Amino acid sequence: MESCPNGNGIGLLDDGGKKETAITKDGLMEFVRSIICKTQEEIDEPFYVFDLGVVISRYDNWTKELPMIHPYYAVKCNPDPALLDALAALGSNFDCASRAEIESVLRLGVSPERIIYANPYSGAKYPLDSKFGANPEEVAPLLEAAKASALSVIGVSFHIGCETTNFGAFRGAIAAAKTVFDTATRLGLPKMRVLDIGGGFTSSNLEFHEAATTIKDALQSYFTDESKLTVISEPGRFFAESSFTIATKIIGKRVRNELREYWINDGKYGSFNCIPSDEAIAKCNSLACTSNGANPTCKALRKYSSTVFGPTCDAIDKIFTGQILPELQVGDWLVFSHMGAYTAPACGTSFNGFNMCAIPTYVVRPNPN
Repeated sequence: MESCPNGNGIGLLDDGGKKETAITKDGLMEFVRSIICKTQEEIDEPFYVFDLGVVISRYDNWTKELPMIHPYYAVKCNPDPALLDALAALGSNFDCASRAEIESVLRLGVSPERIIYANPYSGAKYPLDSKFGANPEEVAPLLEAAKASALSVIGVSFHIGCETTNFGAFRGAIAAAKTVFDTATRLGLPKMRVLDIGGGFTSSNLEFHEAATTIKDALQSYFTDESKLTVISEPGRFFAESSFTIATKIIGKRVRNELREYWINDGKYGSFNCIPSDEAIAKCNSLACTSNGANPTCKALRKYSSTVFGPTCDAIDKIFTGQILPELQVGDWLVFSHMGAYTAPACGTSFNGFNMCAIPTYVVRPNPN
């Protein structure tokens, strides 16, 4: 395994010494199973699988829906070097919020001109307005102070908040941004030329289409007279979430009548830090490679109400409870899809002695045949 400067394991080599493994269109779970079943005696840690085909598809969708807006990937969402490298090759620029993030992108050979430094405007699951941004009544004084200090104000950025489904918020924010542009002109500042619409996009293609439609309509409504305007965005989850799958091993089990309780080797202090229980349930698949090698996908096995805990001694380290799972044993695996946004590469810790910052990653790509 190769180690990256930021501590993330990346590019686990297969038997042929290649950093990428070609898989069929629907072969990701089969690939995960092959890794576990071939080397189950040696694997005692969770591992990620990064699917290059998914991030390529997401980037193609972006350029189709919002061709006038250049994406600056929000590195804080997932700084995995394989993801950053793929996005750089596809043509994405990068939104960095710290020196370490800037350095991780520069190490890939990305030109500094492709990086913006931004620290976050908000109807959203995770609103940002209490900490970041300016209130409307503060705009004119800020612009006047910039003018007095001979500072160059080239544009406006906003962020409606993470995982928003209120797409009208984009229209309201774009309208507010146009007001700032007009205020700057009124105060005699040079004409602004950049609009940064932030992020907040979910990984749903349908929701992204709705958001893109709203954004295009709002830009047409409010910025038709800005012929030299550059519009950028800071998507993170949109590219990262569905590109990663994580496999976790069952390291403990308790039976209480009809309830099954399991402990796995990742949890709330690692990959599940920002994953609500209902989302974890929706993403969960079982693999009984150890206890039932002839039937690893657990078909026809009796099922029980189950609770799944993380490995630490903290009682809040619980992934979910009350989920119906097949009977599993220590050494079996739970596999979770859509695990690339704000998981271990971004939010992992070493609490309680469990190092959740350096979970290894396998890289797969679509088989062209």
